[in-house]
Amino acid sequence: MVDLHLHLDGSLTAEDILRLAECAGVSLPCQTADTLRPLLEVTPDCRDLGEYLEKFHLPLQVLQAEETLALAVYLLIKRLKNDGLCYAEIRFAPQLHQDCGLTQHQVVDAAVAGLNKGIAEFAFPAQLILCCMRGSDNEAANTETVRIAKEFLGSGVCAVDLAGNEFAYPTEAFAETFQLASRLEVPYIIHAGEAAGAESVQQALLLGAKRIGHGIRSAENPAVVAALAEKKIPLELCFTSNLQTKAVAKEEAFPLCHFLAQGVPVTVNTDNMTVSGTNLRREYTLLQETFSLSADTLKNIALTAASNAFIPEDLAKKLKAQITQRFSQWLSAQ
Repeated sequence: MVDLHLHLDGSLTAEDILRLAECAGVSLPCQTADTLRPLLEVTPDCRDLGEYLEKFHLPLQVLQAEETLALAVYLLIKRLKNDGLCYAEIRFAPQLHQDCGLTQHQVVDAAVAGLNKGIAEFAFPAQLILCCMRGSDNEAANTETVRIAKEFLGSGVCAVDLAGNEFAYPTEAFAETFQLASRLEVPYIIHAGEAAGAESVQQALLLGAKRIGHGIRSAENPAVVAALAEKKIPLELCFTSNLQTKAVAKEEAFPLCHFLAQGVPVTVNTDNMTVSGTNLRREYTLLQETFSLSADTLKNIALTAASNAFIPEDLAKKLKAQITQRFSQWLSAQ
């Protein structure tokens, strides 16, 4: 009922893309949802994270205007509300939405406007996470992202993140970005342990990450697992996505139960609902079926997500009460 790892551009439906394209005057290769959908979703033969990330090119084309950015966030909040969630943190990279001349500040301002409209209309609490990007020449853009996050912190934005091709651009190369975030007291997450191994997670811990995006390959190093447990750093696990990107080779190899047994805080998330063809209820159901997890275990994972969201304590308590009261009913709903 709480999704902490959810990418905006990877979670827009084909119908959303068509609407946004019309709004922005963007020409699409297909004109119906049925023909567009295969261009947005990965297939079972996806080879790796690099191929998975190719599915973001088309959504980004329609997210280069203030109007479409605001509408996209609004539509996603509506979808999450209808799916029975009670809170979400939606992430995107402002620097990827500047192709038509918008500044990062304008991008974030538009997204916050859509966020506020969705919150008001659907009574659904949500916040934005601004992603810095891995790359060889991203330092200036990432610095700007962190500074904008500071400006909007507590007013729609709750944290920054580091996303992109982890294998090609190691985590330690972005130390200065997160030193700045630390000085500005902006909470941060780092995608790590997805395309690269446990050493990437270790670097994220050394840089002071409050949560780890994915972190699945932490299991390769017992010392890293022990550090996660000791520091109580949550992993934002994304089961379907990790299988599709080959972060894990098969369902049975997904180390959820190992993390639980070692005391590592874990959360269950979607990553990209459209690219991965999933939703949060499906993720919980798949984990329940694959590992024969009890409803109480799954509920405790959901409570862990509420405990580790970037929210005030009073909202965390409210979310935990909702999860405790409604979880079984939500999980069994179709």
